[in-house]
Amino acid sequence: MLATLPSQTPSLNDKAYVYEPKVDGIRAIVEVLPPLREDATGGKLASKPSVRFWSRNGNDKTAQFPDIVEAIGAWLKKIKAPVVLDGEIVALDEDMRPAGFQRLQHRIHVTVPGFNSKKQILPPDQQPAAFIAFDLLRNGDDDLRNLSLTDRRKHLEALFKAHRPPSSDLVRLTPQSVGDGNALMKQAREENWEGLMVKLARSPYRTAKRSPEWMKHKLTKQDEFVVVGWTDPGGTREHFGSLILGAHDKGGLRYAGEVGTGFKSAELERVMKMLFRLETPTCPLNPKPKILSAKGTPHWVRPQLVAQVRYSEITDDGRLRHPAYLGLRDDKLPKEVKLPKAEAPRVPKAVVNNSIPSAKDIDAIVEQLDFLEKARKNGRISLPDGDTIEVTNLHKIFWPKIKKTKGDLIRFYTKISPFILPVVDNRPLVMKRLPNGVEGPSFYQHRAPEPVPAGVRIETLPNDDVPARLIGGSLKTLLYMAQLASISMDPWFSTMDDLDSADQVAIDLDPQPGATFSQILDCAEWVEEELDRVKIDGFPKTSGSEGLHIYIPLPPGTPYEAGMLFCQIIATMVAAKHPKVATVERMVRRRKDGTIYVDYLQNIQGKTLACAYSARGSAFAGVSTPLTWKEVRQRPKPQDFTIDTIHARLKKTGDLWEKMRKHKGANLLGAIEKLRTKARA
Repeated sequence: MLATLPSQTPSLNDKAYVYEPKVDGIRAIVEVLPPLREDATGGKLASKPSVRFWSRNGNDKTAQFPDIVEAIGAWLKKIKAPVVLDGEIVALDEDMRPAGFQRLQHRIHVTVPGFNSKKQILPPDQQPAAFIAFDLLRNGDDDLRNLSLTDRRKHLEALFKAHRPPSSDLVRLTPQSVGDGNALMKQAREENWEGLMVKLARSPYRTAKRSPEWMKHKLTKQDEFVVVGWTDPGGTREHFGSLILGAHDKGGLRYAGEVGTGFKSAELERVMKMLFRLETPTCPLNPKPKILSAKGTPHWVRPQLVAQVRYSEITDDGRLRHPAYLGLRDDKLPKEVKLPKAEAPRVPKAVVNNSIPSAKDIDAIVEQLDFLEKARKNGRISLPDGDTIEVTNLHKIFWPKIKKTKGDLIRFYTKISPFILPVVDNRPLVMKRLPNGVEGPSFYQHRAPEPVPAGVRIETLPNDDVPARLIGGSLKTLLYMAQLASISMDPWFSTMDDLDSADQVAIDLDPQPGATFSQILDCAEWVEEELDRVKIDGFPKTSGSEGLHIYIPLPPGTPYEAGMLFCQIIATMVAAKHPKVATVERMVRRRKDGTIYVDYLQNIQGKTLACAYSARGSAFAGVSTPLTWKEVRQRPKPQDFTIDTIHARLKKTGDLWEKMRKHKGANLLGAIEKLRTKARA
């Protein structure tokens, strides 16, 4: 099982996770078979267990670490059935503490004459190493991989308790902290560890798969890169100046920069011999880099060597900054080397709570928000299910003209949650973020942040360019988005149950410069007239800004194209009958000022509108509010519906959008047939 590297460091205070040291060595699977005492005739066959090591790509490491093999054999000499462990082989420093990967080079590459005729390696007394176990995959007849990490850990601790290692220096059990990694992180910083591993406590063991259930919390940045060539040495340096590096990205081996520091004389000579054997006139990179930092003609090699490199960062174009060579490694294939990128951990669906909060729960959250904002403090608020969410900068002004804050936004969504959560439930969401409030710059974000807190649902959609998207339905997701300054909630027109079929469409009445809201209401009534002609129910709501939306529910399985085509027909009829006010002209520069754009093009998969009960970035803190057609004819104003007034309205009207959500769906085929009949008449 392999870990992911999130772009943001994972939490150190999450009860759902356990925390372990991240050591810098060679990942190893260890198989231990019990000694065979007698053959068929009663003869003695073996007195020691059979111990074998494999690296993550299947290379046999047994001969390289005879001291560890012997120590594990002595440790498990009394077992009666096979044992399979997962762990790390690490070099040890002078104080017998785990050291960096570069020290392991002196065990797997440096030769000593006459030592080990099969494979020349450095004697253990010149560079000690240890095996640190962190998982138990098999214990006798029991395959433990489907158990939770917590249960596998209990079996592993029991194994160490039942069979105490004769040397704790060579065979070790990794420390583990449940729900709190702060003490381990402090130790990691003091002792210069590579970082921590953050693992979901309930995760099974997924053999040979990379899973976001295990995450790396790195303090140092280092990764593997493919050696694709070298540059000529300069000054008094011998052999080569730097190694040219690459990594696989988007189907090709891309240039990742060069590394020229971190080499000792013996290593320069050793690596140069390997480079000569692999030299080729053909550049293995695609595309071939135009400029290299070193002078002279680059020399290319077949991409068969993998180097471990420490660096400060990777630039936007995939180049390493401040790289330093740590060594070559043979436990990873060149084709496995990917350009390091952060991955978003996927939160298992089981931890997402989609229940509607009670009035008592809402009051408790609002009370916590009030306290933190008045104290001008950041903090974590408790949610009804015992979960928490971090909130920051609650006192920050989001609506300057009316002095409304980020805290007001999160309080609004807390109070409105019983009404808006069913609207966004099970739908992909797009965020329009305004981190500096409604008068600052905004940007749309389709991609889920990396990582998201546990309890916030994200999904990778089929054939999607976006790695993962937020999915609506939980209170924590709603408040998390508000914390990220996503003022509006913008869901897809389809749900996760059938992403390719729209269950609703909308006509967006968008005022052009100089148009009035009264004209918007006129257009809404004209749309109502056309819908009435074909016996289709339409549900109006304010946009929360200066426009108005008219939604039409659709039956299950309706293609997006069918819904959009119907909206196009209605919009075109309105524009044809009222050309002085309504237009369907797509090009903005061709639309006349003072007109209303009757927009049907939002009904494309992946496009969105602010949903019912969503706050908006309008200057008056509007809310997209469902209306009755009677209210439309009474000529309301957008400013009548704000984050302050909406709650009193809901007590009076109830959830006007519930009827739209629970509608069986419009009969589009019947409506089209009515239009054809009227046209023939």
